Amino acid sequence: MESKKNQRLVKQERFLEGPLSRFKEFWFSIKVQFSFIKAFRKMHFVGPCVTVFGSARFTPDTVHYQNAEKIGAAVSHLGFTVMTGGGPGIMEAANKGAYEAGGYSVGCNIILPFEQQPNPYLHRWINIPYFFVRKVILMKYSYAFVVMPGGIGTLDELFEALTLIQTHVIEDFPIVIFDTEYHKELCQHIALMAENESIGKADMKLLFVTDSIEELIQHIDTYAVKKFGLVPKKFKPRWWLDEH
Repeated sequence: MESKKNQRLVKQERFLEGPLSRFKEFWFSIKVQFSFIKAFRKMHFVGPCVTVFGSARFTPDTVHYQNAEKIGAAVSHLGFTVMTGGGPGIMEAANKGAYEAGGYSVGCNIILPFEQQPNPYLHRWINIPYFFVRKVILMKYSYAFVVMPGGIGTLDELFEALTLIQTHVIEDFPIVIFDTEYHKELCQHIALMAENESIGKADMKLLFVTDSIEELIQHIDTYAVKKFGLVPKKFKPRWWLDEH
């Protein structure tokens, strides 16, 4: 299993090195397309989601993990499916909160040779070999985004969501940054960008920063559920497409 994962990473690294043969680039595009189709089929019936981003490295004895668990439960009580990157740490905690609260919990797990395995609190998950495919799936089914303490990957996901909203590629779904102390310098830098007009001052309104789970839920309820008149859709699986 480990050798197969390493082989996938080597193949992806080779693709990013520069031009390959036409056949290799065509074959890579086929594999990417297959990954998208597989993910679309797997996640088609998960319902409206709230995606929770955060570090894979926090353990259950940390306050960050415990907060994520409470947030996962609270989001599920609001009627959303909780979606994460499917791994350990904050992702596991949010999934666990939803799972144990009787909600629905799903994950988009990235295939890596270290650190990342699907956590045990998932009703449905998919293993994805490419980061860019994974980000599309995390965004595609989400009506709100919760950014917990995390690292480079979490920042990548935050700014991906912000960019898509800022450029009107997706609707202006709420983005909640949780934990003001942890994200203090990040918020200061975003404010600095607004002061220097590298972003519009109106872009500051795309973010809601809080330490309160109650405020977080109220914000999502106001700017996702009520704003968009959100009603969970029920899809009937089609047996001839092998959907379930």
